[in-house]
Order: sequence, then C-alpha cells, then structure tokens
Amino acid sequence: MLIGEVARRSGVSARMLRHYESLGLVRPSGRTGSGYREYSAEDIRRIFHIESLRSLGLSLREIGRALDDPGFTPSELVDDLIRQTRERIAAETELLTRLRRIDAADPAGWEGVLQVVALLQALGSKSADARQRAALSSVDEVPVPVEALVEAALSETEPNVAGALRWALARAGDGGPALLAEGLGSPVAAVRERAVQSLAEMPGDEATARLRDALAHPDVVVRGYAALALGTRGMADVIPTLIDMIVEGRNDTDAADALSVLASDTATADRIATGLIDRLAHDTTKAPARGRLAQALAGIPGTTAARALVKLSHDEDRAVALTAAYLIQLRDAR
Repeated sequence: MLIGEVARRSGVSARMLRHYESLGLVRPSGRTGSGYREYSAEDIRRIFHIESLRSLGLSLREIGRALDDPGFTPSELVDDLIRQTRERIAAETELLTRLRRIDAADPAGWEGVLQVVALLQALGSKSADARQRAALSSVDEVPVPVEALVEAALSETEPNVAGALRWALARAGDGGPALLAEGLGSPVAAVRERAVQSLAEMPGDEATARLRDALAHPDVVVRGYAALALGTRGMADVIPTLIDMIVEGRNDTDAADALSVLASDTATADRIATGLIDRLAHDTTKAPARGRLAQALAGIPGTTAARALVKLSHDEDRAVALTAAYLIQLRDAR
C-alpha cells in the first residue's frame, strides 16, 4: 500500500508518516519498482499503535522506546502517565483558581491585576509577616475574593495571622459564611475549628444561621465555639450547651462570661441560675465541676443566684462552700 492510501485509511497525514520514518518509528517494508514507499499490513498496524500511544500523551521518543524495547513494562509507563497527568491537572487547576480569583477582584487595568496577583502570592507566603500584611491590606488596598481569604483562614496556623484573616473576612462582604460552613465538614479537626472561629466573628444573619446549624455538629469543639458566639449575640437557646461546657471544663470561663451576657433580664437570669443549680444538685456532677458551676453563679444577677450562693456557702464540699462565701462577699461589695 502506498503512502497516499495509508494516509487516507489511517487518518495520519503523509507529512507525518514521513516524519515518523525520519525518526525510525515506521520503516516501510518495501519499495515499488518506481521507488515509492510500500507499506505492509504490519507497517500499518504499527502506525495505529503509534497513534494509540500518542493519544495517551506519550512523546514520540517514548513511543519508540515502548514499541522497540523488548523489556519495556507497560504498567510502569501507565503509572508514570497517571502521575504526570495528575501533576498537570493540579497545576492547571491551581492556575484556573488563580485566574478566577483575579477575575472576581475585577481589576481596572494591568496594574490592578498585578496587585491582586501580588496579594494572592503574599497570602500563600512562607513568611507569617507577609501573610499578615496581605490579610490586613486586603480590606482597603486591593479587594481579594472571599474564596481566597477563606482558603487562607482555614489553613493558617499562626495565631496572629489567623486573627488578621478573620478580621478581613468579617469585612469582605457576602459569600464568607457559606464557604466557612463547608469547612465545618472537613475531616481535619483543626480546619473545622478554624472554620467555626471565623464564623463566630462574621457579622450578619447568615453567619448566625450557620452558627445555629453548628450547634448540632458532631464535633464538640465546633458546638462549643458556636454556642459561645451565639451567646454573645443574645441567643438564649444556647444556655444548656454553655452549662454543659462549664461542667465539662471546656472553655468554661468563656462559657460563664457568655451566660453573664445573656442574663440581661430577670427572666433569663433566673433561667440560667436555675440551670446551674440543677447541675450542682445532680448526683453525677463531680467536685471540680461543682466548683466551676458555683463560680459561674457569680456573674448571674438576681435573687435566684444570690439564694443559691448562700445555700452553697454551707455545702459539704469545703472548696465549693469557700468559693460561694467569697462570691457572696464580692456581690455584697458591689
């Protein structure tokens, strides 16, 4: 079969077939009496093999080695191709993400584009100072997409930088609460904690709604941060969770502070005091927890809490009795 016919049947141009021949990939088995290349059925089969391997992303040099090396192992080649493809996809995905974030920032000109690129690079810097400066400047200097700030906040381990990122997120506009809520589903506990901490500092009804959802989260740390945030926002339905935190010794001081904020009216103050008293009277409540509950009563105004402290000043547990007596003195001195 002559080269023109091979090109028509294989879909490979005559020019490419000559290129394959120059590289030694294909060697026509014969020549006609006029000197034209003549391809055998085996030659055509090899051409199809070459095209098949090209479709997998192999270079022509790799194809030649694969076809001519008797010791060549296909599985190793496929494994290597999988690795290379994954690396290429990861690089392309990273580039696409960066381009989308630049587009979301809506820069006015090339100077704006370069500023956004510089800020995005700074957010991913190994220098904590550079990351912190980028977070702080993202509010006033160059608007960084919320998605980039959330990604940075969920991965940040340096406390000062994390605080700056949460501050920037709280001022970044819409979209943050939903993205942070996705972070609550992370399999990594530290990421979930950063997500709920960031949500706690987000203003607005959407953030509050996401925090309410987090009260039912299976992670006790997430539930605790959500309860603290909602408590400071005046949500009285978190009182049981806050009392549980005091009993368990998880952020108990913050939980007691949140209860004192909630106790802004007589009815709520009495409700909180009653909840604390009930846990104090519970048979399974151990001594350290009873001491923390007694201390929490100090921040609750009203007669219910005052009467409870008087009773506790005669408690069988001497530590609890001394704590209650001291707290009564503090209340009387106010």
